[in-house]
Amino acid sequence: MLDIQIDSADDYTICRPVGELDAFTVSQFRQALAQLASNPRLLIDMSGVPFVDSAGLGALIGGIRRARELGGDVAVSCSRPTLTRLLRTTGFDRIVTVAETVEEAAASLVPGPSPT
Repeated sequence: MLDIQIDSADDYTICRPVGELDAFTVSQFRQALAQLASNPRLLIDMSGVPFVDSAGLGALIGGIRRARELGGDVAVSCSRPTLTRLLRTTGFDRIVTVAETVEEAAASLVPGPSPT
């Protein structure tokens, strides 16, 4: 089972999946990322995800690609060493910032437009 929490903080949106991200739950995650793709600054906090399979990784990459196509910026935070190792081993960290904390990931996001 996968629970997806959406929060707003400062000037970015946080997507927090909680639970395993695999072939059984990937459609729910993909749908959530599609709905969030139009946000100019998106942070995906993977700290509540103990396991990701290839389908989950594909959904994550697809969601990031879609957000960027719409002009947004995306960063990922993950405090789980095994998951961080997976993201680095697969080269995921070359396409998006992967930080250990939400604060570090948020700091890497491109600043949004200033209100006029």
